Amino acid sequence: MRRRFASGKTRGQPVLRCPPVGGCSARSQSRHILGAAPDSQTPVRKRAEWPLPSTATLGSSVRAKGIEREIRRRLPWSTRKHLTVETGKAILHMPDADAAEFDALSAIVADMLAEIAELPILPSEAEDILSISSRERHKWLDDGRLQSAGTKTVKLRGRAKAVTFHVFTASFIENVLDRGFPEIWREEDIATTAENRRRAAGKAAMRRVEKRSAKSRKATPDPDEQKTGLDGWEEFEAEGLLR
Repeated sequence: MRRRFASGKTRGQPVLRCPPVGGCSARSQSRHILGAAPDSQTPVRKRAEWPLPSTATLGSSVRAKGIEREIRRRLPWSTRKHLTVETGKAILHMPDADAAEFDALSAIVADMLAEIAELPILPSEAEDILSISSRERHKWLDDGRLQSAGTKTVKLRGRAKAVTFHVFTASFIENVLDRGFPEIWREEDIATTAENRRRAAGKAAMRRVEKRSAKSRKATPDPDEQKTGLDGWEEFEAEGLLR
């Protein structure tokens, strides 16, 4: 038989201390009585944000998606989905990561964003930033108005062969955008096309005139041949065979 004390407590039974206001909940009483450990602390959701200046994206959602894809490529495969790029910021949100893992991934993202100005601009990004078509990009690249910063070769999913394309520096594309060169180049192309058509029409008209002149010369006989009706009569008469 257990020995009772004046306070009503039983030896060997843990003492339950409840707050003066509100008392103890049924769950806390049961866990205390059964000797269970207190609830472990719920993992704190970890989130970090970095500003993404407009000079990095140049106002292009395609460029922002390319930056997100490039940063994710530096991260471990299982953690790539936690990195997103939104308007004006990059976000790393990892619900269940421990502090060491989160800090390591945050350092990778921060280092990548520090070098974002040196990230080459891809063809699709240049088209979206400058609001130009693929035909215009190829034309202006061939005639030197768009200056290539080199080529990049990638292996696309679902394709047997690798694809090589030209890339551009962010500073050059920004300069083209600020100076409004696409509109100027379009006007130059329109004027050049009109001039080429005018020259082509003039050459075609000259060829038609030459063809008509050749046909008229063939259709009109020589006056001497009209008299005799014989070809080569002049040579025959010059030899004096009829004298």
